[in-house]
Amino acid sequence: MEVKIGVQNVAREITFETDASADEVVKAVSAAVENGTALTLTGEKGRQLLVPAGVLGYVQLGETEKRGVGFGNI
Repeated sequence: MEVKIGVQNVAREITFETDASADEVVKAVSAAVENGTALTLTGEKGRQLLVPAGVLGYVQLGETEKRGVGFGNI
C-alpha cells in the first residue's frame, strides 16, 4: 500500500510503500496523534519511518499501482 504523508511547513510530501493494511495505518496514525508520539511505519523492505505526530499535515492512503513492462502497456 502506498502512503503519502504531508508534513507541516515542508513543501514535499513523504511517499512510502508498506505491507500494512489500511486499517493498520489508520490505527497507527490515530494512536500517534492521540498520544502525541511519533508515527512509526515499517516499509516493504523493512525500513522504518518515524514522523513526529505534531508536524503531521495529512496522511493519504492508496493502493499501489503495478506498472507493466513492455510495449503493450502504455
